Amino acid sequence: MARYPQETRMRRPVLLAVAALACMTLAGCTAASAAVAAPQGRGLLKVRDPGKVTGTITGHCSYRDKDKLPDPRCTPGSIDPIVTQANIGSTICKSGWTKKVRPPESQTERFKEYVAFPAYGLTWYRESELDHLVPLELGGSNDATNLWPELGKPSGNPKDHVENALNAAVCDGRISLAAAQNAIAADWMTAEKKLGLASTTANSGGVGSPPAAWCTATASPANDGYSGDYDVNITSNQPDQDATATDANDTWSDDTSSTGSVTLTLWYTSPGETITVTVGAATCHTNA
Repeated sequence: MARYPQETRMRRPVLLAVAALACMTLAGCTAASAAVAAPQGRGLLKVRDPGKVTGTITGHCSYRDKDKLPDPRCTPGSIDPIVTQANIGSTICKSGWTKKVRPPESQTERFKEYVAFPAYGLTWYRESELDHLVPLELGGSNDATNLWPELGKPSGNPKDHVENALNAAVCDGRISLAAAQNAIAADWMTAEKKLGLASTTANSGGVGSPPAAWCTATASPANDGYSGDYDVNITSNQPDQDATATDANDTWSDDTSSTGSVTLTLWYTSPGETITVTVGAATCHTNA
């Protein structure tokens, strides 16, 4: 998510002109990608735009549910069609995916200042962050239909807990990718409840009890020139915690990053061998 400390004062009469100018200056923005909303009755709009912001917002947008949800006409949510149920192991469930597809800050900052702020009528300082409605970790796109200025402090954002919980549930096979995408696009505050997951976020937007510890892991042959070495890619909601991967012949540990991810390399691992991972209070398994 792109985060910024303040808004820029904008005048309503220049809204449409500014939005059009921003669309022309944002890399990858095309007339086709400048849709205001997804086609009704056809599910989420699909936009393939890795690493760049596409589209624009025209007209006036209004928050709903006490400013906690975006305008569905302006921000209905959209997804990257390359991410499918069949390939989640090599996309959203693999460490480094969001970094691979996230746009540079220079583009998201221009979009927030010249498109999102004026469209949502934000004319002066408000604590906020430019947010992907369907997060990148669930296959969300970088199109304007999926970006909105979410109000509140960027740190401790309760929506982040929901995003992590849904990503873990998809990667664990508890829910489908499409179900998670549609639920969070409709209402991130009720998504966990609709999907039958333990809710950790109250409707008020506050955080309830801490989310349960979870982790996911995938293993692939290491590109180090040694046969039998495997990289274990770990994703979790346990930032800055000790992570350990163990198989029959080797154990390796390291600390997770601030996002709860880390890659560990095991030696002399046999194909098909079970690898056990512990991350803080979480435990998960994968096979070589």
